Amino acid sequence: MTAPLVTEIDHVAIAVRDLDAAIAWYAGVLGAEVVHRELVEPDGVEEALVAVAESYIQLLSPTRESSPVARFLATRGEGLHHVGYRVADCAQALDAVKRAGGAVVDEAPRPGSRGTMVAFVHPKTSFGTLIELVQEGRPGDAGDGAARDSGDGAARDAGDEKAGTGPH
Repeated sequence: MTAPLVTEIDHVAIAVRDLDAAIAWYAGVLGAEVVHRELVEPDGVEEALVAVAESYIQLLSPTRESSPVARFLATRGEGLHHVGYRVADCAQALDAVKRAGGAVVDEAPRPGSRGTMVAFVHPKTSFGTLIELVQEGRPGDAGDGAARDSGDGAARDAGDEKAGTGPH
């Protein structure tokens, strides 16, 4: 039996219209603290990460109307957007998905936030769930393990309604 490619749940991403209001709710109601916040301009999102054990809740809000997260919110409203799975090697995991006939959003891993490499698997072949493969560190980095979440929360537009007229 081969070793599993997925090592942990990295994050659960939730699309929100008002990032500050969502942060305030998580802090006030659940006592959660934001451990990382980042603007990911290429993907048109701002993220806030709330630590939960060794994983995160990733709150995502669009910074422009053309972003996949903005399209997702317009079509489906606020809520669960995708699940990020930690993998040791993003390219290897993505290749395994492709070999198994899985549809992918990203043909190759790309830089995510916090120094990660990421790739998205389209929900049409993953039982309706947009999946983000997340590798800590980037090829050639020393990799201190501090960067655990892709945080970008934005895949390229796959143009599929199941993905919310774009997976993000």
